[in-house]
Amino acid sequence: MQNVTLTREQAAVFQAIEGTREHVFVTGRAGTGKSTLLNHLNWHTQKQIVICAPTGVAALNVGGQTIHSLFRLPIGVIADHDIEQNDAVRKILNAMDTLVIDEVSMVNADLMDAMDRSLRQARQRPHDPFGGVQVVLFGDPYQLAPVPGSGDERRYFADTYSSMWFFDANVWREADLRIYELGEIHRQHDDAFKRMLDAVRHGWVTAEIAGALNDAGARRPWPEQGAITLATTNETVNRINRSQLHRLPGQSLANEAEVNGDFGGRAFPADERLELKLGAQVMFLRNDTAVRGDGPRWVNGTIGTVTSLTREVRVEIDGEEHEVEPATWEKYRYTWDPARKKLERQIVAEFTQFPLRLAWAVTIHKSQGASYDAAIVDLGSRVFSPGQTYVALSRLTSLEGLYLARPLRPSDIMVDRDVERFMSGAVRDIGTDAVQPGATA
Repeated sequence: MQNVTLTREQAAVFQAIEGTREHVFVTGRAGTGKSTLLNHLNWHTQKQIVICAPTGVAALNVGGQTIHSLFRLPIGVIADHDIEQNDAVRKILNAMDTLVIDEVSMVNADLMDAMDRSLRQARQRPHDPFGGVQVVLFGDPYQLAPVPGSGDERRYFADTYSSMWFFDANVWREADLRIYELGEIHRQHDDAFKRMLDAVRHGWVTAEIAGALNDAGARRPWPEQGAITLATTNETVNRINRSQLHRLPGQSLANEAEVNGDFGGRAFPADERLELKLGAQVMFLRNDTAVRGDGPRWVNGTIGTVTSLTREVRVEIDGEEHEVEPATWEKYRYTWDPARKKLERQIVAEFTQFPLRLAWAVTIHKSQGASYDAAIVDLGSRVFSPGQTYVALSRLTSLEGLYLARPLRPSDIMVDRDVERFMSGAVRDIGTDAVQPGATA
């Protein structure tokens, strides 16, 4: 059992999900505790819930299944093609009360409509959105976007939908989406920095705000250790990590992950082959499970230095050494238990590896969900996608920990117009109230 204490705001949203059959979208700025609330829902709901996510790693992180695996949907655009369902899939889709979709901002409109059609078909309720199932969405469209496919797929979306985004799916013409935006930020405590991040999120950056960020981040020397570089490309990240590891004296030691069961491709939550040296800068990939009275020794994103690789792996964090043991990530699949008349989560694969990654650098995309006390933000020659700058800057717990590889430019602040349209028409900060988006969804 996972025990977390919800804030009043989170508790109100939990009650709205648990106490109604309404479709709910839980959103909020980086660091507002969306994952905490989802975790609490997973452990404390009285409903038959199924949790899914668009990618393998996202599904692992929330103890769910990928959307395509759960619904047995083909990869690519589904459009009006027939949806094939075997008996096992129909039983699962009929048994659920609530479908929870994490990282929903990466789900495109076509996939959202395919889930709707699948549920109507399996439950034989063709006139009820999602076949009568309550749908609960978690995510922040200001951070992650759906990935565009081939040229043909892009043309299909341009002809069929207002945008690729989940909120432009056809099902929302028939279903109301009740939207809750968590407003209380737990990652940062400095109000001035929170306001700067909000300006970056919404594209409201003034010359004064840009100047303050650049003064803080671009006009001082980088720290020699303890800071991680957040970069836009895998190429940059791999080059930095390889180079820094090579510069350390001594032999490197590698640990091969133990993989049991079917992981379906190589969507592993950590390195299959983890290579470390004494003195290597590493990042923890999950929260400490052995929480003591004074709190966890580390959380997802904590930076440390390897101090021992002989009999055990030891990592120093803020002057204190800790032994780190391998962690096991479990991949689940939902099944229907006819005897107990209940949905069950079965473990179908396990991945065991030290919960560490070399951390002189990480991609901005993979930094999602992590918090850093100090980071060097390297936006390279240009920012590739809306929200990238916001994701990078919002990983920092304070302005004092921000270092910029180059000053921010106006072109670095990108906000997706469709997200702006949807969010401005649908959401305001709320604790115990909600907004009906109506036509905007």
